[in-house]
Amino acid sequence: MRKKAAERQNDILDVLRSCEKPMTAYKILEKLQVDEPDIAPPTVYRTLLALTEQGRAHRLESIKAFVSCTCDHAQSVPVLVICEDCGAVDEHDGSGLLPKLSALISSTTFRAKRHILEIQGQCSACLTNPVN
Repeated sequence: MRKKAAERQNDILDVLRSCEKPMTAYKILEKLQVDEPDIAPPTVYRTLLALTEQGRAHRLESIKAFVSCTCDHAQSVPVLVICEDCGAVDEHDGSGLLPKLSALISSTTFRAKRHILEIQGQCSACLTNPVN
């Protein structure tokens, strides 16, 4: 029996929330296949697309992975900081950036559909305890 979209979305959000690091679609698929061996990649991709369109998950474009959303971004900019060493992702509310980003492109014919800012570097844990 096929699951309804809302149930499938909750399953994927549960998987994302259970992991401390971003997950690729195939890693999410592997986790879901433990309880649901017949689930196929297109189902996971369609569900991730819906979740990102709803603002309930973010696709980290730079590393092709996903995280669940932890902020309300109705009129905001998610600022995602990604540790290049351990892979940890922290989300911040970039509400103050939206007017500046809008002004930046206001003189063009470009129409933004979504705003996501990714910043890569080192988290405080990796700065304190570097792995060498």
